[in-house]
Amino acid sequence: MEVKTSLLDNMIGVGDMVLIEPLSEDTFIENLKKRFDHNEIYTYIGSVVISMNPYKSLPIYTAEKVEEYRNRNFYELSPHVYALADEAYRSLREQDKDQCILITGESGAGKTEASKFVMSYVAAVCGKGQEVNKVKEQLLQSNPVLEAFGNAKTVRNDNSSRFGKYMDIEFDFKGDPLGGVISNYLLEKSRVVKQPRGERNFHIFYQLLSGASDDTLKKLKLDRDFSKYNYLSLDSATVNGLDDAASFRTVRNAMQIVGFMEDEVQSILELVAAVLKLGNIEFKPESRCNGYDESRVKDKNDLKEMCELLGIEQSVLERAFSFRTVEAKMEKMSTTLNVAQAYYARDALAKNLYSRLFSWLVNRINESIKAQTKSRKKVMGVLDIYGFEIFEDNSFEQFIINYCNEKLQQIFIELTLREEQEEYVREGIEWTNIEYFNNAIICDLIENNKNGILAMLDEECLRPGTVTDETFLDKLNTVCAEHQHFESRQSKNSKFLTDHSLPHNCFRIQHYAGKVLYRVEGFVDKNNDLLYRDLSQAMYKANHSLIKILFPEGNPAKVNLKRPPTAGFQFKASVGTLMKNLLSKNPNYIRCIKPNDKKAAHIFTDSLVCHQVRYLGLMENVRVRRAGYAFRQAYEPCLERYKMLCKQTWPHWKGPARGGVEVLLTDLQVPAEEFAYGRSKIFIRNPRTLFFLEEKRRQCLEDLATLIQKIYRGWKSRTHFLLLKKSQVVVAAWYRRFAQQKKYQNIRSSALVFQSFIRGWKARKLLRELKHKKRCEKAVSTISAYWHGTQARWELRRLKEEARNKHAVSVIWAAWLGTKVRREYRKFFRANAGKKIYDFTIQRIMQKYFLGLKKMPSMSPVDKSWPARPYGFLDGTHQELRRIFHLWRCKKYRSQFTEEKKATYEEKLAASELFKDKKALYPSSVGQPFKGDYVEMTKNPKYQKLNSFVEDKVLVADVVSKINRANGKGAPRIFLLTKKSLVLADQKTGQVKASVPLPDLSSVSVSTQNDGFFALKLKEGSTSAAKGDFLLSSDRLIEIITKLHCIGATSADRNKINIDISDEFLVQFKQDKVCVKFIQGTPKNGNGVACKRKNNRLLEVSVPSP
Repeated sequence: MEVKTSLLDNMIGVGDMVLIEPLSEDTFIENLKKRFDHNEIYTYIGSVVISMNPYKSLPIYTAEKVEEYRNRNFYELSPHVYALADEAYRSLREQDKDQCILITGESGAGKTEASKFVMSYVAAVCGKGQEVNKVKEQLLQSNPVLEAFGNAKTVRNDNSSRFGKYMDIEFDFKGDPLGGVISNYLLEKSRVVKQPRGERNFHIFYQLLSGASDDTLKKLKLDRDFSKYNYLSLDSATVNGLDDAASFRTVRNAMQIVGFMEDEVQSILELVAAVLKLGNIEFKPESRCNGYDESRVKDKNDLKEMCELLGIEQSVLERAFSFRTVEAKMEKMSTTLNVAQAYYARDALAKNLYSRLFSWLVNRINESIKAQTKSRKKVMGVLDIYGFEIFEDNSFEQFIINYCNEKLQQIFIELTLREEQEEYVREGIEWTNIEYFNNAIICDLIENNKNGILAMLDEECLRPGTVTDETFLDKLNTVCAEHQHFESRQSKNSKFLTDHSLPHNCFRIQHYAGKVLYRVEGFVDKNNDLLYRDLSQAMYKANHSLIKILFPEGNPAKVNLKRPPTAGFQFKASVGTLMKNLLSKNPNYIRCIKPNDKKAAHIFTDSLVCHQVRYLGLMENVRVRRAGYAFRQAYEPCLERYKMLCKQTWPHWKGPARGGVEVLLTDLQVPAEEFAYGRSKIFIRNPRTLFFLEEKRRQCLEDLATLIQKIYRGWKSRTHFLLLKKSQVVVAAWYRRFAQQKKYQNIRSSALVFQSFIRGWKARKLLRELKHKKRCEKAVSTISAYWHGTQARWELRRLKEEARNKHAVSVIWAAWLGTKVRREYRKFFRANAGKKIYDFTIQRIMQKYFLGLKKMPSMSPVDKSWPARPYGFLDGTHQELRRIFHLWRCKKYRSQFTEEKKATYEEKLAASELFKDKKALYPSSVGQPFKGDYVEMTKNPKYQKLNSFVEDKVLVADVVSKINRANGKGAPRIFLLTKKSLVLADQKTGQVKASVPLPDLSSVSVSTQNDGFFALKLKEGSTSAAKGDFLLSSDRLIEIITKLHCIGATSADRNKINIDISDEFLVQFKQDKVCVKFIQGTPKNGNGVACKRKNNRLLEVSVPSP
């Protein structure tokens, strides 16, 4: 059974400010502080959530917490932002009401984090599935991207949103997310060029320089040192707790998940790098003959690198910084810009470039996360917009931001009162009106179409003549002097003439959050937000993929002489659209409060919190909530919570819930004026009545707990006794069974032993009888064998004796005959036997030697094996025979060659003469045959046109890489060599890129390393030398250069082609000579050869060490 809980259980302080007693500003602040000290950062005011920024991580946002608040009543658990998110999501899904969550508060109060928690909760509780999960992930990952480009460190917040964001999350009828739409409001683009002391530029600049790889920074022409860029403040470049490098990796991953292509990411980073480069451009004055000063760029290196990044001609942008073209009707006039105007143009371009990039990012994210279906959708909006700002120096941006907060405060009060009134009407309860401060008069002061500050600012910007910030202030002093919320030192109102806290160039507005002093300097320029047309047109001429999209007004074919709308007008219109959107949805409020200005945990500054409570109107909100009844609850949960206080409703009430509540309150004798019955809820007027019910419930729960303990102990004892009794019966039964089994096993074991003894005695008796019978049979056989053996031995002795006698006679006779023969031979041998024996010996040795050569060695000419000589006197003969045999087998080997094979071996011989012991690549080419045609020219139909272009026989057809001087990268080309010319053609299309007659070729340069690079150097003055030499790379370098050398050697009409082997040689590229240098090392791309440009005069080829 599920346990029902409530925010009243285990409450620290008061969870709902409506129930606080007594109600005063001091008790309100004290309650917030008490809860804050116990890490209870959320508190309710009815359905409004107050969120205190703890400035530390709390374990209250886990997956278990999400499940705990899922599908629970709003007041069922302790206050949490998850409760509000769940209430909004369930109202959207079950009641088909569009919702919006308004998150407001000062900068640093935790609005952005609150919006993240709301979105993560909705993502966790809605449906699952591959497509749904993809949509949820894209919606969540859009936050890191927008934070990187739109957030910055300020003195009050390390991750302050410098733009307003409103996201509409779209759901289907099941409550699964389909997509979303993001709207952004007024990016603080002035921060791009200047930041107040102690603050930073937008995060992306620092993240790029800290987290990008060295290769990426090299492509973007950037350096990691922040001090090298004028647009980056150095006093707050690093922030404690922020890892810019890790954040950059998070942003890159988030952009990939959202759907950005790799080329789009590269284009975005190029624009960010261009803004940094733009800030380093400085100007110097240059006097002209007409007496006016003209601005000139001091150091053109940053300008050049920026133009290379954006694909703009340097001269075009340089002219745009020096001249301005003014068009009026059919006339054009060009004027020079002085140094101050040039710096203004530079900063205006930087601000426009970054702000337009940010707007493009938002639109690109919207394309990825928008709903794909066109069916009707339910919408939940989340508004995370800048909080009310009061700085030491407040300008146009703070004025616009505070105007937006005035509008939000107005809509908050209107919707809160309306919601309260609608609930009383819906429940049939009389409504008691309450007075509150209506800030409509402040909104009218700012936005009135005739006399509003924004209207007068626009009028001042558009009028002809000299327009300055001082003329604008004079106009304000004239029109708004009598307004009770406007203050100025120069106005007609005499009470401010001696107010020294109000400077002459400032005006002060009494906002709902307090008085704010605005410095009028920059109001006109920031409202105009002008970008010179020359700069727009220069940007439009760029070859960069994004620039033309960001500056459409630069298109010369679509010149619009109409003045663009001002920044104030655009923002006023967007705020009006936002207000209409919010009014069409059911509102849910999160009011964020900053506990201290030190951004530190465990510090609660009473005065700061009190100020925020006042200008957020939280006390008025509580009074509105308590104007009629402080507490209201549906009948079912109310009866479920308090039913144990009455015997008639405990433990179960069988009638309707309202009847049970009426019986309950009557039994408790609660005064009738303390409550009222609505159609679906019970309304309690005074918090004391609620606390009385809670105290009675607590006492009753203690009594019930005692009763439950008594019943439980009795049940536990009876259960234990019955278990013991049952166990005794089971143990006895098992023991009797065991005793009988043991007795049976003993009897059975005795019978088996007796049987085994009887069987053993019978077996042994039979064995003895069989053994006696076997011994008798074996004795007869042995006696017979001995007798036969004796007879055989007697016969053998007799036969041996007869044989010995016969052999003795033969031996004696043979000895006598031998003696006679030896006596006769001695006489003949002594006369001439020596010479014959020598000749016979030599003859036998020679015969044996030549018979030994009968087994011939290998017929391969490269086989050097030969039998060893047997005797020293045969050494000369042995060597001569070896030489004759080698000449013979070489002749036999050559007789097998065809003419084509002879030519191939001649080329191999030429390659040996050219490269042996000179080129490290040569040994690996010895075993490779020279095929010539490696692309099958005649068989491939793609090269039919190329085949018809070449008239002579193709000697070499191979794919080579043509090295680009600009970046050292290779482009594949088809290399064709004939007896008259060499041709380079495109590999894909077969189109001829270059054709060089061989007489125009002067020499070929290669390195000594194990690489395939070679340079074809052309004769100076030849027609082919106009485009310069060719630097190529091929795996078959040995074959190509050998055939080039052989063609030059055999041709009588042209000189021999020189082969230059060196690790450093010059190559002519058009008008410039570039040195190609080969070094040994480990290339970054693995174990291959890598070529990269070091500067305009050097290409460095890195070859792996052998």
